[in-house]
Amino acid sequence: MTDYSDWIGRSTERADPVAPRLLAEYRATLDGMLAPLEVPPGVEFCLAPDICTPGLLGRDGHPRTGIFLPDLPLPRRMWAGGRIERHAPLGEGDLVTRTSTIEDVTFKTGRSGRLGFVTVRHLYQVDGTKRIEERQDIVYREDPAPQRPGAPKPKLPEAEQWPDAEGWDITTNPTLLFRYSALTFNGHRIHYDAPYAQGVEGYDGLVVHGPMQAIWMQNLAASIMGNAPSAFDYRGTAPLICGQPVRVEASQTADGLALRVRRLPDNAVTMQGSAAP
Repeated sequence: MTDYSDWIGRSTERADPVAPRLLAEYRATLDGMLAPLEVPPGVEFCLAPDICTPGLLGRDGHPRTGIFLPDLPLPRRMWAGGRIERHAPLGEGDLVTRTSTIEDVTFKTGRSGRLGFVTVRHLYQVDGTKRIEERQDIVYREDPAPQRPGAPKPKLPEAEQWPDAEGWDITTNPTLLFRYSALTFNGHRIHYDAPYAQGVEGYDGLVVHGPMQAIWMQNLAASIMGNAPSAFDYRGTAPLICGQPVRVEASQTADGLALRVRRLPDNAVTMQGSAAP
């Protein structure tokens, strides 16, 4: 792979308000999936997105690589996971400055082929005071190999039992995916263009956003703890297809909460995480 070291340390800075309309749209879109806080966790995902004209978009609807992110020779992009540290809550009306810095670019080879990983750090500040630090892990993959007709899909391991788990039952629909994409100015076609998602990227249908699943877990944790987690780690483990029912679950640990999104009825985990009070 090409050396991408010249991308390390590149930064962009933008400011965006936590506007009343944004909060109203966020609450309406994710109704029943948010903690009862003034500014529920995850609103920061909606702030200061990458913006460019249609001529600068790639085949997948994202800004072409090489503009905001390195031009990796791998076409399929996914938000793989990350970590969020909260130093103070955001408030309605805050003007938030987000500084985004590329921290690392690495490559690996997995069962599905070559993988490229880009680590981005986001710093959210209000009036020069740090509110949130975020690490975002982005993975790029090769296009899927053609499947043999009738070939079975690999079965994911079933989740272990959590006897004390608290949680929410959620079933997504295309309207929810579309409205969340609009909130975050996310043009990724896997979330609204079924022929593209299935025919080009090889999914079984529209794909539920990774950050939306992270929002579910953070808000479940906040509902249990009474405040947004001071630290939240999460990692995607399998695609979640629109319309598949899930159970968003939390279980007490010595350090806080273990969290996961468990697909029903096969009990495969699509995202897992942990939260500290």
